[in-house]
Amino acid sequence: MPANPIGAFFARVGAPRRPWLTGAVFVVTAAALVAQLADESLLGHVQRDATAIDAGQWWRLITGMFFQDGGLRGGIFNLVALAVVGTLAEWCFGRVRWLVLYFGCGLFGQFLSYVWLNPVGAGNSMCVAGLLGALAVVVLRTRAAQPPRGLFVAAVLIGPLAVLDTVVHDNHGMPALLGMVLGLLLSPGRSAG
Repeated sequence: MPANPIGAFFARVGAPRRPWLTGAVFVVTAAALVAQLADESLLGHVQRDATAIDAGQWWRLITGMFFQDGGLRGGIFNLVALAVVGTLAEWCFGRVRWLVLYFGCGLFGQFLSYVWLNPVGAGNSMCVAGLLGALAVVVLRTRAAQPPRGLFVAAVLIGPLAVLDTVVHDNHGMPALLGMVLGLLLSPGRSAG
């Protein structure tokens, strides 16, 4: 069992397993970051770009989830977030639900960004925001496992912050809210007491 209280909480509510799915997505996303750093023109060919998507390059909604518009620093931040949040989500939801949450919320965020919020960009942060929203639901529903106070407060704040994020036209609020909804629907049967 993990030594830290957050890891210990998630070990109690999920089945600790090797996070190979999180690891596989991490490796692909890291390889995309290395490739775009090696060839600076690559990002322009794969990022979400409304004009290019309108011209038939629909795959940019998918490739935009693997490449990073924040450069090396933003890419490293997003990879660390994927490693931590992805592992916890894989413990709580299992691999199939993880796939639905990660790519469902990510694609939802890419599409909303394309049509409404931010027509040009890239990054896996909207995918991670969806996982984070789903994990907030796990924390709020699984009070019997006694989450650390800070984790509980963070879970309570995810919803209002996601709404605020959407109001200020950022890409992450709506995927986080969708993650919360999917978290309610996909949560394995656990006692909420």
